[in-house]
This record gives sequence, C-alpha cells and structure tokens, in this order.
Amino acid sequence: MVDACCGPTPAAPTTESTADGAGTGGPAPTDALPRLWQVRELQLASAAAIILGASWLLGRTGADAVATVGALIAAAIAAVTFVPATVRNLRHGRIGVGTLMTIALLGAIALGQIPEAAMLGILFSVAEGLEEYAVTKTRRGLRALLSLVPPTVSVLRGGTEQALSPDEVVIGDIMVLRPGERAATDGTIARGSTNLDVSAITGESVPIEAGVGDEVHAGAINGGGAIEVTVTAPASESSLARIVRIVEQAQDRKGAGQRLADRIARPLVPSIMILAVLVAGVGAVLGDPMLWLERALVVLVAASPCALAISVPLSVVAAIGAASRNGALIKGGAAVEELGRIRVVALDKTGTLTAGRPEVVDVVTAAGISRDDALAVAAALEARSEHPLARAVLASVSTVAAADDVTAIAGHGLTGTLDGAPIRLGKPSWFDTHPSSEEFHADVARLQSSGATVVLVERAGVLIAAIAVRDELRPEAAEAVRQLTALGIDTAMLTGDNALTAQALATQAGITAVHAELLPEDKAALLTDIAAGRKIAMVGDGINDAPALATADVGIAMGAMGTDVAIETADVALMGEDLRHLPQVLAHARRARRIMIENIALSIAIIGVLVPLAATGVLGLATVVLVHELAEVLVIANAIRAARTTPLDGFVPPPAASGALNVTIAPAAAFEDACCAPAPTPRNTAPLASGNPLASTTTTSPSAIGADDGSSGCSDGCTCCTSTPAHGELFRGQR
Repeated sequence: MVDACCGPTPAAPTTESTADGAGTGGPAPTDALPRLWQVRELQLASAAAIILGASWLLGRTGADAVATVGALIAAAIAAVTFVPATVRNLRHGRIGVGTLMTIALLGAIALGQIPEAAMLGILFSVAEGLEEYAVTKTRRGLRALLSLVPPTVSVLRGGTEQALSPDEVVIGDIMVLRPGERAATDGTIARGSTNLDVSAITGESVPIEAGVGDEVHAGAINGGGAIEVTVTAPASESSLARIVRIVEQAQDRKGAGQRLADRIARPLVPSIMILAVLVAGVGAVLGDPMLWLERALVVLVAASPCALAISVPLSVVAAIGAASRNGALIKGGAAVEELGRIRVVALDKTGTLTAGRPEVVDVVTAAGISRDDALAVAAALEARSEHPLARAVLASVSTVAAADDVTAIAGHGLTGTLDGAPIRLGKPSWFDTHPSSEEFHADVARLQSSGATVVLVERAGVLIAAIAVRDELRPEAAEAVRQLTALGIDTAMLTGDNALTAQALATQAGITAVHAELLPEDKAALLTDIAAGRKIAMVGDGINDAPALATADVGIAMGAMGTDVAIETADVALMGEDLRHLPQVLAHARRARRIMIENIALSIAIIGVLVPLAATGVLGLATVVLVHELAEVLVIANAIRAARTTPLDGFVPPPAASGALNVTIAPAAAFEDACCAPAPTPRNTAPLASGNPLASTTTTSPSAIGADDGSSGCSDGCTCCTSTPAHGELFRGQR
C-alpha cells in the first residue's frame, strides 16, 4: 500500500443498506470495516509467521534443509503483500518504499539470510496491515454519520401512506415523521409543529422549535408531534450526505506539514538506493565485499521512510473525522494545520456573537407621530431589504405597504417613496446634518449604550422616529470567549454597527478589542492590523463576511448546516449555532497539529539513528527491521490519537452514530500514498447548478506530487492518473 502507483480498477458506487439488503433490494454493504483478523496483510503475515516458527523448530532438531525451505515459503507468503505492487510500479517507472523492501528481501535471500528475509517480509506486512486497518477505521468513522438515516421512511403518495427506502424518496414527496422518528432526507415542514433534536449532526444538545416553513435536515429526530415534511433533496444529496462527501474530499487536501513530509519522503527513496550502492561499493574497496553488501541491504531498510510517509496523512484523516462528528467541517490538512496555529480570532457581531434574531425594543417618535405610523414607514422600506434588522421591523407590524423606488445606499440605509412622499431610513450618522437630528441625539445615545442598534426614519424631509433594534448576545458567548482566552487566543469584535452598541455587547461578552462602523471590505483590510504578525481566524456567517473570511488565515462560518455557500466558501464550517464549538475545534486542531509534528520528528529521528548504526554494522538486518516496523506502528498509534477529542467545559459531545448505512452515495476514497496528487480543488467553490455545490461535472487532471508546474507525472494505464469529476468519482482510490 505504501508506494502503490495504481489502485485497482475503480468500483461503481456502493449501495449501503441494512445488513440483509432490505429496503433497497441490494446486497449487504461491501465497504464495511473488516475485523482486524480479516485484513489480508495480517492474514498473510500470520501464516508466514506460523511457517517461519515451525521451520525454526525443525531446524533445532537438525532438519536444516526442511527449515530452509520453510523459511523460503514464509518469505514468499509475506512478500505477496508488497512485491506484486512493487513490480507494477517499476513497470511504470516508479520506485518507493516497497521497492526498497523488495530489494532488501531478495538480497537477504541471495546472501543466505533466509530467516531474516522472512522476518522482514512478515514485519513489513504487519505494519502495512495495521496502517490499512487504522486508516479504514478512521474514514469509516465519518461515514457512520449516514447511519442517522433510517432504513425506511413513511411517505404520502396518492393519498396513501407507504413505507419506502430512503433511496426511493424523490423531491416533492411528503414524509410523515412521528415522534421519535428520524428524517431520511432534507425538507420543509408542510404541516404541524415540533421540536427537532439535531445533536448528532450539529453537536448542539438543545432541541430547536420548528413549524410550518422551517427546514428539517436529514438525521434530525422529531421530538414533538407528528409532522409532514415536503422533501427538497434526494437522500443521496441531503445535507448529511453532502457533509460526508465534502469532508472525505477535504481529507486529501494537503497542509504544509504533509507537503513537507512528501518533499522529504519522495526524494529520500532514490537517495537511499544511491546511499546503499555507495556503502556496498566503498566497503567492497576497503574490506570484505559480502560484508558491506549485507550492510547496504540493512541501510535500505533502515532509511526506508514508511513512518514519515504515513505520519501526517493519517493524523489529518483522524482529526477531520473527529471534528465532523462534533459538528465542525474542517476543509483539509491545510486548514487543520492553520487552525492549530491560530492566535487571534476576529468575530463578527450579528449572527455570530449575537443570536441573529433581532427585535424592536423601543420606538421614540416626534410630536404628533404614533408608534404604528413610524413603524409602517420603516417597514415600507425594509420590505425591500434583506438586512437582518429588516426582519425585526417587519415582524413588528401586521401589514406592510411596500415603498416604491427603494434604493440601498451602501453603508448608510435606504431611500424610497411612499404615497408620493420621499422617505429615508438609516444610521444616525447619515442624518448628522439634518436640522432636527439634535431632537433625537440624547435618545439615540441612550439606546445605543444599552446595546441596541438605532435607525432614524425620515418622511418628506422631517425626522419622525428613532427605532431601536437589539439582537441579544448568545447566552454562551461569554463562556466561549473565556475559553478562547484560556487557550491563549486573543479575540476582537468586528461590526458595521455603531461604536456604543458594539462596545456594550463586547463588554457583556468579555471582549476588549472592538472595531465598529465597518463596511464588509473594511473588515477584510483590518484583519492584518489585528493579527499583528500572528495567525488569525475570522468567524462570520459565510455570506456577508465573505471578503473577511477569504482574507483571514482561516475562515470559519457559523451555523452552516444546510447552507451550501457557507460550507463551500469557508475553510471551517461550524454546523450548529453554539459558539462553544469554536474553542473546541481550535483546541482539537492544536492537539492534532502537535501530533503531526511529533510524528514527523519521530520518523526523521528513527531514520537518523538507524542509518549510521546499520552502515557501521552495529545493527543487523533482523534488528533493524524490528525497530523500523515498531516505529511505524508507534507513529500509526500516535496519529490515531487525533481521532479522540477532549471536551472543554460546557461542551457536550453529540451521541456517537453507529449502525447500518441506509443510503446510496459514492464510495469513499481509498487512502494511499499517491504517485499522483489528488485533483486540485480551489479553496472557494461557487455553488453550481440546482443549488448543489457538489453537482459539478468539471474534470481536472492530477499532477505529480511535488511538481510545481501542475504537469502530470503519471504513465499510461495508471488508473490514478485519469481525470475524474469532482462529484462521486473524486473519491475513487488513488495510488
């Protein structure tokens, strides 16, 4: 597996169903995680070890010839796990770790060290089998999210209720969800009201109230009364399936640490072969040629970069999978590493620090103007606006007569006409030169100091009211900021709101650095100054804060569940609304990055220690093989630690998903040390046709890893080198 160039012929998408295939008529899942004893490499290694042990015992009785034959058989069985792949690679002109091991094994046999050759093959096969098992288990952990989809779903068709498999549900169907049942796919509530438990998806433990028109996501549990839900996506394209596919794709995106490991490991293989030749050649001139040839073979094994090749990729896979099970989508190894280096977090106010549900809290009117009259004028303009505060104004009136000729003045407000009279609504600063602005000055200052956002309303050139709207601080915001501070991370608030309102909310949250009255482009420009040379993350809604999210070292979108734009544009998407997910994912990424560094350091140190000891004859082949493969197992075990998370105070991890998978989606990518890089994926992918960002049919050509010019380094017939679509095909095994 370590250096295989070409994987098997890509398989067709797998049908994942209940164990007996019920519901879809298909077979049982074919990509289920095998048990440890079912791993092919471990089976062959075990058989070879038994034969080698038996031959050793026979040798002790004097049956040397039989013992030699037994050791040869053991070596041959163990070699089956990597020699055929090595031969295929050589046919395509590629060398790798398997090449080194094959040369060492054949050389040891030629020198008469047959038991040592068998031991080399056995230990290498064990390490490869454990690596394969660890990676498969880690990746399968992510797909366990799909077990949240029930095996059957009740659907109303033609006035009758039918039980169908999730794959048979189509857009427009009416799902019937009774109390305690899970949603099989996404939809909107057409009838009834309830509370939905989405803890297994977003990581939030508090159920959310939902009624007619509200969204229901796949995997959500109906915790209240029976509801009818209009299906808006097939099960294979639900938000849950998209999450799985996006994260599986992200796991192959490389960060600096992984690229460093690649840059070291790939040229290291031919360098090792050159070193071994030099050891054998120079030694033959200075001493016994056979002795130095033996040492050259030992050097081949000692310097093999097995552990280095797997040190970072497995850590990335484990870290991303663990984060996804806690309601955070991390978009690749680069994002994991950058998250682990963050020292400053800039938070948008509206919808991030606040709940995103503004309400009108006060209306101050001029003489002779009623509250209802002032709100009616404001609502006439806000009816044409998509600003978050518009919802609060519109919710405060029973009927709305929309204004005509409404124009948005960026950074200021709205203008229009109502019943032939010009009307205007906007920030108090927009009215500074108005003759009657002083009448509202004291009230504006009072309301802003209480944390409210104030807009002034003008009709026919006369100021008629000041309307105060407040979006309350999230109840967990102060705790989240405290946890960020405990991690050594500074926080800053960025908002387009006025300074008084921003300062009042920042004080409640425990934030001291406040930057107010900013336009979206101002937020992006300000990030460099706030960072002051440190790594900075921007947290926003993924849409209005797009410039800042793209400018920051890491862009983090809040409340991204079901929001394609947020999931696609951000480096990290927090699926829920609980701000405590932010320090949790930062702490997790920091720990994962530390594990990556430990693995790289350990891998390089092992090579640095073993090579001189092997070259000078201090260690023999059997000892070097044992130490080398134990080091790889240690690196694998350390990398898997990234799959574990330690909850911070107040963070309640979601329940673990497990069970049969009941929805058909494209198969997961096989984890390989690719001879070709994965197809390049742009950081920001625009939503595509039908609103599905994953519906792309665009093809890209992979390039050789380490190549800067993007040219392909692959030979004809190598299945990893074929152009593949960015949808299900992207996840085929690459070697």
